[in-house]
Amino acid sequence: MAQSPDRSELLQDLISRAKSIGADTADALMVESTSFGASFRLGKVEDIERSETQDLGLRVMVGKRQAVVSTTDVSARALDPLVERAVAMAKVAPEDPYCGLADPAQLAKSIPDLELDDGSEPNADTLIERARAVEEAALAVEGVTNSGGAGASFGRAAITLVTSDGFAGHYGGTNHSFSCSVIAGEGTAMERDYDYSTARHMSDLEDTGPVGTRAGEKAVNRLNPRKAKSCQVPIIYDPRVSGGLVGHFAGGISGAAVARGTSFLKDAMDTQIFAPGIRITDDPLKRRGRGSKPFDGEGVATGPLTLIDDGRLMTWLLDTSTAKQLGLVSNGRAARGTGGTPSPSTTNLTLEAGTLSPEDLIADIKSGFYVTEMIGMGVNGLTGDYSRGASGFWIEDGKLTYAVSEVTVAGNLKDMFAHLTPANDLVFRMATNAPTVRIEGMTVAGT
Repeated sequence: MAQSPDRSELLQDLISRAKSIGADTADALMVESTSFGASFRLGKVEDIERSETQDLGLRVMVGKRQAVVSTTDVSARALDPLVERAVAMAKVAPEDPYCGLADPAQLAKSIPDLELDDGSEPNADTLIERARAVEEAALAVEGVTNSGGAGASFGRAAITLVTSDGFAGHYGGTNHSFSCSVIAGEGTAMERDYDYSTARHMSDLEDTGPVGTRAGEKAVNRLNPRKAKSCQVPIIYDPRVSGGLVGHFAGGISGAAVARGTSFLKDAMDTQIFAPGIRITDDPLKRRGRGSKPFDGEGVATGPLTLIDDGRLMTWLLDTSTAKQLGLVSNGRAARGTGGTPSPSTTNLTLEAGTLSPEDLIADIKSGFYVTEMIGMGVNGLTGDYSRGASGFWIEDGKLTYAVSEVTVAGNLKDMFAHLTPANDLVFRMATNAPTVRIEGMTVAGT
């Protein structure tokens, strides 16, 4: 199994020491990261920053009690008392009947190559030039009057996990990105917008020119916005914001929320949530995926999950603890940091594409709202009630007409999911991805 020998030996030593002073089981996690970025505005470099961090977390269990202690100091002088504190804390922690390590039979036996690290590290000149070029393209768009700044960055992270049940695994990945934000208009009639490109491999980044041009055009298109009248109309979610809807769905099927009885979907297993034909998947083994991982936060082997098939809910997102609470088994969705216990999460979450183009999705709408930006987090995870600020463009007779701002869109997620239609323009950019989406009969609150 691929692993980082020095890190694995250090973590195994911590686990052995914890067991020698009273821990029954334990696991240890190390996260090492490097980030490097350049900021650029109006033809000048604003700053160049680099950081390197090393975080370590130790989780120990004494019977059905557990504690987690973390540190950024991995010297022997710091780790000796860390082990002692962790075990002492676990002995006085409240009992948790569901805590414990993952089932050894579920642990990953091999580490697939997911092409997460491209082996490169750009220098400062490369990042500066990338930021300069994307800003130059954006400022060249007619109507753009100022720059909010451009930036380019690089990051590399490495994860090492060791458990007292014999698991030791390591993987790492890179991330490259650049972005630009610009302003159009003058005085009190200014609007801003942005665009970006991000990828695991530098070779998969978009060219800076088209990204900068899109940022400028988006800002110009937002000029002279109006307020819409309150009404019930079809709403179109641009791909830039449609992933948020899928994220709300994922929160509703989190094993933690279901086990607590605090999810609006807690009774929805094997029922029709979306329209027939809708499919939502989560794939941790997607090559070069932003959320890809060969094993989860407990060392459990990961694999693709179909969450929604033909509109029906097929499974919850589960780690070991929430699976025990629900009388099930983990499906490899544990996520964690060095300072806390595992909890369920998604990896590469995708609402799969439909058959209609975005233009066809809009064509029959006499009056509607095309959303490009969401504001606030007005979503009730217990009831599914949804109310968020939004801006975008008004649709008349199947065409985008004028910009709209300062409105609220509202509904209930259950109704929204049932009346959701995806377009065929799915592009993988982030860890959660969705195409353009149409939802019928939502409320727009304006003037």
